[in-house]
Amino acid sequence: MLKPSIFPAIALLAVLTACSGTPATTTAKKDPEKPEPVTGQSAVFKMYGMARSWASDSQVLKMQSMRLTEVKDGPPGTAPAWQATFVSAAKLQSRSYTFSIVEGGGNLHKGAFAGPEESWRADSFASSFLMAAIKIDTGAAYKTAMETPRSHAAEYDEKNPGKPIAILLERTSKHPDPAWRIIWGESAGTSNFSVLIDASTGEYLETLR
Repeated sequence: MLKPSIFPAIALLAVLTACSGTPATTTAKKDPEKPEPVTGQSAVFKMYGMARSWASDSQVLKMQSMRLTEVKDGPPGTAPAWQATFVSAAKLQSRSYTFSIVEGGGNLHKGAFAGPEESWRADSFASSFLMAAIKIDTGAAYKTAMETPRSHAAEYDEKNPGKPIAILLERTSKHPDPAWRIIWGESAGTSNFSVLIDASTGEYLETLR
């Protein structure tokens, strides 16, 4: 009697073994996402959440953009870090806050961070205002400044290419609404040209030289 051949069984075993093998997978390493500079409205809302925890009647007194050497400048109207001051009439105190997209030197931390409390009294020149008054974002304010002929911003920008843009938010006795001050230069104190845009209506207010 003929013995059954073992070769078909061996062949079947080889096929099954090959099928059961799991192909090697390679996981591509993703580069870490680079944080992008943010607009003023976005930053102040993040800080306002903390300020409300400190004082339920918190109002904005002022806010300014901050430049960081470790972060490249973003589109006009954005900044890698912002600093805002909130005040409480009930507490008669003010408190500064920062928002940064990266960890920085000193007391500058990534995200929203609260500073120390200080005594405060209402000022006749700069007054506080409600968050609801900030209806226009900084990108739109910069665009309005550049597109309004009587602001002379486009003309100045063309004659002074590469100048850094700083932004200040405050409400003064000269205008009823808070205003974004678009500054060509490092700060209001060192700049010879800036444009005020109403933060509530988006209208051009005036050019400061």
